[in-house]
Amino acid sequence: MIDWLLNLPVPWLALIIFVATYLGAAGVYFIVTGLAVDERARAFKALSPGMLPPLGIIFGLLVGFIAAQVWSDFERAKVAVGTEATALRSVVLLAEVFPEEQQARFRALINRHIDESVNEEWPKLARGHATLTGLPSSLREALKSALVLAPADEAQRMARGEIITALEHALDARRQRIIVSQSSVSPIKWVALLLQALCALVAIAMVHSDNRLTCGIALTIFATGIALSLVLIAAYSHPFHSVGPGLLTQVIAGEGPLGTGR
Repeated sequence: MIDWLLNLPVPWLALIIFVATYLGAAGVYFIVTGLAVDERARAFKALSPGMLPPLGIIFGLLVGFIAAQVWSDFERAKVAVGTEATALRSVVLLAEVFPEEQQARFRALINRHIDESVNEEWPKLARGHATLTGLPSSLREALKSALVLAPADEAQRMARGEIITALEHALDARRQRIIVSQSSVSPIKWVALLLQALCALVAIAMVHSDNRLTCGIALTIFATGIALSLVLIAAYSHPFHSVGPGLLTQVIAGEGPLGTGR
């Protein structure tokens, strides 16, 4: 698996994986059945069918091992976006205890940060190219503005402290989503999964090499399972392909309770 494939829309990703898997299974079918003559045919049939369940179980374990990482990254991405959106919404709400000019400044800075996150950062997040090299200027300015606020009463003093805390949480959540976006399935895991799938296909073809129809049916069924597993892992291998900025845009829109990402 390479980045250009993983960055494709899911329908194209699924189409390519299914076609490639079926072509691979067809190649195994023609090679094994073509070799299954004379002594080689007897050697293939001597292969115990009892090997097939362990090979399938090993493939399933590899899928589960890789999927566990992918699902974990997906959940972490959703939590990071939700935490950031909640913190930013808190800043907007807490700023309402201050004069209109200061409220407007906080709203403008928060909206600018969200706009930059959605339009500039999210495409990089989806491709795993976002970095921590620079802090978001809008949140830095908002934090500076909060630090220099001169509370006029106890309510404003408490709100100022909560705004600073919320901005720190937003900065930390942004860092977390960038870190999660850089997580990916390593090439060695892809290679191990594909090689195990190939071993299982070859074993199935050899066991059923004396009956071409049965061999073709068995290979097609197992190839379908392989393709489905690969599509699920590949579609979620970059979590921000699936986790959108919907929660952040709700903050800009000033909606009520924050929902969940898609």
